[in-house]
Formats: sequence, structure tokens, C-alpha cells
Amino acid sequence: MKVLGLDTATSCGCVGLIDDERIISEYLLDIPVTHSERLLGAIELVLREAHCAMEDLDGWAISLGPGSFTGLRIGVSTVKGLAFANRKPVAGVSTLDVLASQTSPTPFLICPILDARKGEVYTAFYRYGEENFLKRQSAYQAITPEDLIKKINEKTIFIGDGVRTYGDYLRDALPSFAIFPPPSLNVPHGPVVARLGLERLRKGDVLDLSTFTPIYVRPSEAEMKWKERHPAPSI
Repeated sequence: MKVLGLDTATSCGCVGLIDDERIISEYLLDIPVTHSERLLGAIELVLREAHCAMEDLDGWAISLGPGSFTGLRIGVSTVKGLAFANRKPVAGVSTLDVLASQTSPTPFLICPILDARKGEVYTAFYRYGEENFLKRQSAYQAITPEDLIKKINEKTIFIGDGVRTYGDYLRDALPSFAIFPPPSLNVPHGPVVARLGLERLRKGDVLDLSTFTPIYVRPSEAEMKWKERHPAPSI
């Protein structure tokens, strides 16, 4: 199955094309350019260089977050339009799942962290179990680094763009526990999005194009401001 996976949850946009387990093409760009300016061009480039027409795809995979609210909306709206046009199914995966999957099988706890701004990170805990099957151990959450370290009592791999912001803090706070993989793994990679999506597509676990939305974890700033202006009536 040929699956094209894309992620716009972070500042680093990525697109990857796989054919079953084989990586065919990958695009990754980590510069301050909005996803709306580059995403369609990146998809076109990946498909063109792979000599793969959009009609030849068997499905799409989209990283649903958590992450940048604006980036997620751009990615979701783009894949909805393209999937509707070529009538191919879409599978959704979490950005945190993608990052955790970029670590090799290990006995250590895995903790992907994405910079959620406002002094928080998006995170969850993962662990490899039997037959090197990766399983999420907690809910997706937005949490301060100070509260996060209170949950750590063993060697833990931290991965994600939150390492750039809070890596030094984690090293100092958890000198015996914090482990960091190579920096190249701190951004989601398109082929990993595609591989996780492929697993879901094979199971028939597909998204409804008319209703699916990103994984936000917490309300947007606009929603919070609206609630401040329109408080719930007291009973």
C-alpha cells in the first residue's frame, strides 16, 4: 500500500511517502515559513520525485496533534480536500505517538514533549512491551515541566521540540534519569506518520472526512478569551 503521511503540528513541516514498509520519498523543512505557504508544494514535490500520481495512493495519514493550533488546522483542511478529491481513506495519528515511535525498542520510559507555549508541554508516557510493541501509558496532556518531573522516577527518554526549550531544565532536574536521543529525532518524520497510518488503514480504522478534527488537548486562546467574556451563569 502506498500511503502519504504529513505533519503540520510543529514548526517543522514534513511529508513522507511509503510503499508498505519501504520509504520512497521524504520532505522536511524546519524554517519560519507558514505551512500554508509550503504544504501543497511539498506534497507535489514528494509525489513528483517519486513518479507517483495522487490517484496511485492507497491512503493518507495525518498527524492530528497536539501541537500548533494553526498548523493543525492547515494540515487537516489540506488532507480533507485532497482525500475528498481522490476518494482515498485517511488515517489519523497523534504527533506524540509519532515521536515516541521514532525511538528504537528500549526498556526505558519514553516521554515525547512538544512545546505548548505558556510554560507548558504537550506530553504522554510510552513503553515498549512484549514483541517490542509500543503502548501509550497515559492520557495526552498539557503540563508544566515542573509538574512533569514530579512524575519521573526512572530513566526516561525525552524526545520532541520541547527538548530545545526545556532540555537544560530536564538535565538539571533529572540528572540520573533524563536521556536524550539525537536532535534529528526531535521533529516528526513523514514516513513515520505514514507507517502508523498504514497500520490503521489496514485495520479499517479510518477518519470521517466530514467530522474529524485535530487533537487539541486544551482550548485555544480564542476559546479561552471567549469564555472570559462570556462566563457561565451561576446557579
